Amino acid sequence: MAQDWITTRAAAELSGYHLDHLRRIIRAGEVQAQKFGETWQVSRKSLLAYLKEQRAKGERRGRKRKV
Repeated sequence: MAQDWITTRAAAELSGYHLDHLRRIIRAGEVQAQKFGETWQVSRKSLLAYLKEQRAKGERRGRKRKV
């Protein structure tokens, strides 16, 4: 089954996460990502599953911004 790969920027927009946080969860293996040439892309399916899991845990989307 083919993955639906999106750029990290598109993944950040979809998730509401800052790029740095998105990179952390990719490095932690919580979301699938792959490098195509010089560009990292994220599995949209994997990201949506991660977001669903976080909502089920009661986690909010994105990081809290400092005031």
